[in-house]
Amino acid sequence: MLQVFKGSWALLLGMMLLMVGNGLQGTLLGVRGGLEGFGTFEMSIVMSCYFVGFLGGSKMAPEMIRRVGHVRVFAALGSFISAVLILYPAFPHPVAWALGRIVIGFCFSGVYVTAESWLNNSADNAHRGKALSLYMIVQMFGIVAAQGILLTGDPSGFVLFIIPSVLVSISFAPILLSVSPTPAFETTKPMTLRELTRISPLGCVGMFLMGGVFSAQFGMAAVYGTERGLTVAEISIFVTAIYLGALLLQYPIGWLSDRMDRRVLILAVSVLGGLGGFAGFLYDDVFILLLGSAFIIGGMSNPLYALLIAYTNDFLEHEDMAAASGGLIFINGIGAIAGPLITGWMMGLVGPEGFFLFVAVLLLGLAAYAGFRMTQRASTFDVDEATPYSPILATASPVVVEVAQEIYIEAELEEAESAATETPAA
Repeated sequence: MLQVFKGSWALLLGMMLLMVGNGLQGTLLGVRGGLEGFGTFEMSIVMSCYFVGFLGGSKMAPEMIRRVGHVRVFAALGSFISAVLILYPAFPHPVAWALGRIVIGFCFSGVYVTAESWLNNSADNAHRGKALSLYMIVQMFGIVAAQGILLTGDPSGFVLFIIPSVLVSISFAPILLSVSPTPAFETTKPMTLRELTRISPLGCVGMFLMGGVFSAQFGMAAVYGTERGLTVAEISIFVTAIYLGALLLQYPIGWLSDRMDRRVLILAVSVLGGLGGFAGFLYDDVFILLLGSAFIIGGMSNPLYALLIAYTNDFLEHEDMAAASGGLIFINGIGAIAGPLITGWMMGLVGPEGFFLFVAVLLLGLAAYAGFRMTQRASTFDVDEATPYSPILATASPVVVEVAQEIYIEAELEEAESAATETPAA
């Protein structure tokens, strides 16, 4: 791990600063929207627009990179991000913020694609898995650190919007000044959604539902806190609890994933996350219980993203794994766009606690569908043949997901070669 860090520290530092900027602007808008008098449904539209832009960027960024190169795309999109972050407080209107969120989502997606392709290029095959794990830790650290920065200023002023703009601008320096040459960029033609759904119905349904759960956490947690009447400090701690759970429970769940029937684990993790959501729905007037619920839903739901990818890979041939990643990301993106909208509607219907109700319903819905699929297909899980779990967050671009797929493929090929070597000749 230390060797990977030495070779990629500049990239990782830059990506951490990007995640601090992105994590801060998401929470800050949720708080500032309440101060500006925006309604819950208006804020849900604003938050949903980020995922509209992100999905569009994941589709268009690869072509932009091929046409003009990594450096130009990186610099151009970064400039737009910094500009939009400054414009938010200057134009406090839901329409302006929604348009800004589309631009921000598009640009962050393109920046992630660019930086992550550099990260992939900087790690050799032997250390790619460690680089991916370290990258996930850096992402989570950036989001958690952002919540602390929220406490350093007044959400009703300009300073907290200037800070993420500066951090995003600074993040490009270590990446652009230390990485050379730029890597070749290639993408895999995605598998059709019909074929992907036929191969793994649970994987596809799960990715759609997880898109809704993650976007609710990333986009609406601060809106919930504002509507609930929490202080800025309490909102910061609440959002931090979600991502601490995601960081701390990712590896234990991943360890179990490689040692037991993944459908059983998907069902169990979904039930636990759903129960955590219902606990928040019923007891959100007790702050310590609220934090416990946030920790559980974050810790259960975020690892499910990588778990569903690993489960889907169990039914794919090596040559189809990379192609499947594009379809899985698209399905997840559609769910992410719908997530904040439905969350906002539920919060308007039952009150702020509708945030937890939405998360609970989706997670228990996934558990129910996993149970149903267990009656439709016999278990084929084999500890020796299962594709290994690799930690991936829902914030990942197609580049990281394809890298994870490559790690799966390499691990399987190595196991096959090892088995062939150990088998005595006839």
